Amino acid sequence: MTMMLTANWYDVLDVDPAAPADEIRAAWRSAVADLDPTDRRFRLYNQAAEVLLDPAQRAAYDDDLAAELSSRQEELAEEQAEEQVDEPAEPVESEPGPAAARTVLPGAVRRLGRDGVLVIPGWALIALAALVAGALTLAGVLLSRPSDAAVQHDTEAAQAAAERAIVPLLSYDAHHLDRSAAAAQPYLTSAEKSQYDKLFAVIRQNAPRTGTVVQAKYLASGVVRSGTDRVDVFVLVNQVTRNKQHAQTPVVYKNQVTVSMAKVGGQWLVDGLTTNGAGS
Repeated sequence: MTMMLTANWYDVLDVDPAAPADEIRAAWRSAVADLDPTDRRFRLYNQAAEVLLDPAQRAAYDDDLAAELSSRQEELAEEQAEEQVDEPAEPVESEPGPAAARTVLPGAVRRLGRDGVLVIPGWALIALAALVAGALTLAGVLLSRPSDAAVQHDTEAAQAAAERAIVPLLSYDAHHLDRSAAAAQPYLTSAEKSQYDKLFAVIRQNAPRTGTVVQAKYLASGVVRSGTDRVDVFVLVNQVTRNKQHAQTPVVYKNQVTVSMAKVGGQWLVDGLTTNGAGS
């Protein structure tokens, strides 16, 4: 089937256009799970999630998409009709030679003895022994590592903690600054509390003068790097901002935030925060 020439965010995340927000969020998480933030696909998936997880943006996008599909419907129908040609199946070739002479060890020289018994050279047996020894050593190393289930459990716990923390960390009210600062403290490590206090000192100086109120709205999150004691979580969040200049109509800033989570005393806390605002 011929693909559309223009970007289709539903195709990017491999979801149906009628998919609910939870399904889109899950597809986005799965898409970015194994990608480095510097990978160009990482940004592409984030753009798709930003549009499809925002109700207003998604509605406008759906309208544009419907108009485009309508204008190209006839062209696509003709292309699909031409492409519906069955390709002949490729013949399956059977492996030549008797079953007894088939591969026993990769690279081994095989021959049949006088009595018809398969003979494997001595060097091949030595190589096989070395492989077995290496496999046993690797098994010992793997057994000493945390299980996949343990890593998965810690990763999910860290991701959930980051989702809970992001709203109080990126929200504040100029009229209740003490309350805003106190709301963020339980989510921070000792080192990050020091950094947060420095940032909030600047907010205390400016927010009362401008009357700024920022309310963060969590959209979605995905795991960038995982482990049993440290997990990096990528979060999409909107910051709805009101001040004296925008008292009636707030400005919405779209932020992409990497939250570094550290396990401290069995609790997952924010140990670093890197924002990359995508604009309003």
